Amino acid sequence: MDRQQEYVLRTIEERDIRFVRLWFTDVLGALKSVAVAPAELESAFSEGIGFDGSAIEGFTRVYEADMIVRPDASTFQTLAWRGDNQGTARMFCDILMPDGSPAASDSRHVLKRALDSAADAGFTFYTHPEIEFYLFKEPYVAGQPPVPLDQAGYFDHVARGDGHDFRRAAITMLEQMGISVEFSHHEGGPGQNEIDLRYADALSTADNIMTFRTVVREVALRHQAYASFMPKPLAGQPGSGMHTHVSLFEGDTNAFHEPGAPYQLSQTGRRFIAGLLVHAREISAVTNQWVNSYKRIWGGAEAPAHVCWGHNNRSALVRVPMYKPGKGQSSRVEIRSLDSACNPYLAFALLVAAGLKGIQEGYDLPPEAEDDVWALTDNERRAMGIAELPQSLSEAIAAMEESELVAETLGESVFDFFLRNKKQEWGDYRAQVTPFELDRYLERL
Repeated sequence: MDRQQEYVLRTIEERDIRFVRLWFTDVLGALKSVAVAPAELESAFSEGIGFDGSAIEGFTRVYEADMIVRPDASTFQTLAWRGDNQGTARMFCDILMPDGSPAASDSRHVLKRALDSAADAGFTFYTHPEIEFYLFKEPYVAGQPPVPLDQAGYFDHVARGDGHDFRRAAITMLEQMGISVEFSHHEGGPGQNEIDLRYADALSTADNIMTFRTVVREVALRHQAYASFMPKPLAGQPGSGMHTHVSLFEGDTNAFHEPGAPYQLSQTGRRFIAGLLVHAREISAVTNQWVNSYKRIWGGAEAPAHVCWGHNNRSALVRVPMYKPGKGQSSRVEIRSLDSACNPYLAFALLVAAGLKGIQEGYDLPPEAEDDVWALTDNERRAMGIAELPQSLSEAIAAMEESELVAETLGESVFDFFLRNKKQEWGDYRAQVTPFELDRYLERL
């Protein structure tokens, strides 16, 4: 037993923790949980705990259902919303096969494998997400539009506003769970908020995002509100994205920084961006995995629908933020396409894989887009060589199906399940008759 595991067992005893929840994530990004008694933890660390993997989306087939969850002691935290008496703690888990080998369908393992490839190339991948979401007054009722918690706008300061109280409570709870927050503010839509997490390695960030979603929902309920990470819950209002700043480090050195280069961006950084652009369409089905995602992408309001990069250009897919003199370690690029409802493990795995491909293959970075890409005509964008992101989940699926990069990064089982599931989602959506169609056509046709 290692020191971290010993620390967990000692802390559980000292704090009188009665329940330990083992968390893991299915292929679609849904958080799963099983509770274990503290007395069972020592064997859970050494042997894991068996469960029926066929009951979880994308994990395994019925005839090979036996799987094992083994907790990662480094992720131990008490759940702040459960109180101090007879407390509850959680740990993220790795999913194993009965022989102890990693399960190919484990999202966390997919990211670990991608990060190992980065480490083999000498890099550590860091990420910093800006997570947007909406708060509504009541649970959703079918056929009725959701009612936002407030009518405030971007950066609005509302005296005695519910959003202030909510964000303060959410940040306090996140910090109690060891998750550092950098900024928070009201976003552009009514009831829309943004909370930005501090930079961390990509695996820690993915774990933090899964915790973040749970904390936000728990705090919202305490404030008689309901949180949603749906990409585009309100027509005519901004969608909720997860703009993610990324960088590669070689040891303690930022591999994206080169003094004197344009925007202080190194050749490594330029080729990383080129990799993101070349593979942007084929990874969209994962970074934007829902039917509703493409209503955000193609809904304007600074959503990045076109495959281009720019310096401080918020209409571009990839943005190079303003360089701050003397802060070379903070050089980074911002990827603006991700939904806050994506599976962060799979999304980060594909981002680093695409960027590394650009570095390894020596991709050339195209000229930057200096104008508002949304303001250009289709002909102007074509003349500049600016491609489009997929306009629908169906188009994204077709691009993913042809991608060697995505297949290699996700592995056969995740790749195949993900495609099957998304095709089913698109089929279900296509079969619906929407209120838009009824309102527009029923009486006049």
